[in-house]
Amino acid sequence: MRLPVSFISSIAGITALAVCAGTCANAQSTASPTVGNGTYVVIDPLAGVRYDNRFDISLGAAYGHMKAGPPPLQQGANLGGLDLSGSYWLTKHWAGEATGRAYVGTSGAAVNHANTNGGPIEGPFVSQYMFAGGPEWLGPHNKHGALLAHAMVGGTYGNFQQDLLGNPPSVVGFFNNQVALAAIIGGHIDLNRSARWAFRISPDALYTRYSINYGNMATYGYWNFGISVGAEYKFKKKR
Repeated sequence: MRLPVSFISSIAGITALAVCAGTCANAQSTASPTVGNGTYVVIDPLAGVRYDNRFDISLGAAYGHMKAGPPPLQQGANLGGLDLSGSYWLTKHWAGEATGRAYVGTSGAAVNHANTNGGPIEGPFVSQYMFAGGPEWLGPHNKHGALLAHAMVGGTYGNFQQDLLGNPPSVVGFFNNQVALAAIIGGHIDLNRSARWAFRISPDALYTRYSINYGNMATYGYWNFGISVGAEYKFKKKR
C-alpha cells in the first residue's frame, strides 16, 4: 500500500526536529558555563587568610582569679576586666608579644570585727594590673584558625587597700598595695573570620608573687587561671 505524501513529509519533519533538539542539547551541555544576572556566586571569606603579617593586635573581655592575701585567707577573688595584647612577628613561627591586663572586682576578707571606722569589712574592692612580654609561637594553623603559645614575664600592681576604710591590710588578711613579679603562660585559639579579623580565645596561667609588710613579712607565689575572649586584627604590612 502506498503512503500519502503528506504523511511521509510529516514523519520526515518530526525526525529532523528530534535530531536538531538532540544536537542543541548536546551543544549546551558541553559549552562553558557563564554567569548571568541573578546567578548565585559562592565567595570564600577565608580565601585570603595568610600568616605573613608583621603586626597584630587583640582586645578582649578578661576574667582572672586571684588571692588577695596569704593563708589563712581562704576566699579568692573572681575579677573581670580587659586584655590588650600585640605581637611583632620576626619569622613565620616566632614573634615577640606584649600584653597589658586590668582586672577589678571584690574579694572575700578574713573575719574582722573592730576597725578604725566601725563595722566589719565585707567584700572589699580589689584590682590587679598586669604588664608582661615574651616570645610567642605559631603552632598548627590553616585558613580556618590557629593555635598559638606564649610565655611572658613582667610585673603586676595589686591594689588591695582601696576599700579598707583606712584600716591596715592585716585587718582583713590582705596583701599591702605593691608592684610585684608576674608571669603569664598560655596561648591563643584564633578562629578566622576574614583575612584580617579573627575571633580570639586566650586561656592562661597567671603567676603573681606578692608579699606582706606585717607579721612574718613573707612573700607568696600563686598560680591562678585567667581567660579572655575578643577579637584580633592583623595589619596589612607583611614581613
